[in-house]
Amino acid sequence: QVQLVESGGGLVQPGGSLRLSCGASGSIFGIYAMGWYRQAPGKQRELVARISSSGITNYANSVKGRCTITRDNAGNMVSLQMNSLKPEDTAVYYCNIDSVTRNYWGRGTQVTVSS
Repeated sequence: QVQLVESGGGLVQPGGSLRLSCGASGSIFGIYAMGWYRQAPGKQRELVARISSSGITNYANSVKGRCTITRDNAGNMVSLQMNSLKPEDTAVYYCNIDSVTRNYWGRGTQVTVSS
């Protein structure tokens, strides 16, 4: 069974940067879109950024101008570059791949923004 594995989370000071990466353990057929979601304590999971198979991107208003999502179709990999991080960006970040057969989720990587 294909699994998604995230990396790149950690502790960073406000104003700092992190790059999250996510790769699939095997091939995924018919990918619609790849994206990143996050869930902060006591809050619902929310979309951070998403990129379609044609390269169209959309971002949460809270991260526009600070985050960039990129994908590698061949390698089933998706990355999220996050700059100018704020304490309110603290959350567990989840990778997501939506395909014709099913929706895949990673186990999450913790991002903590604190001084």
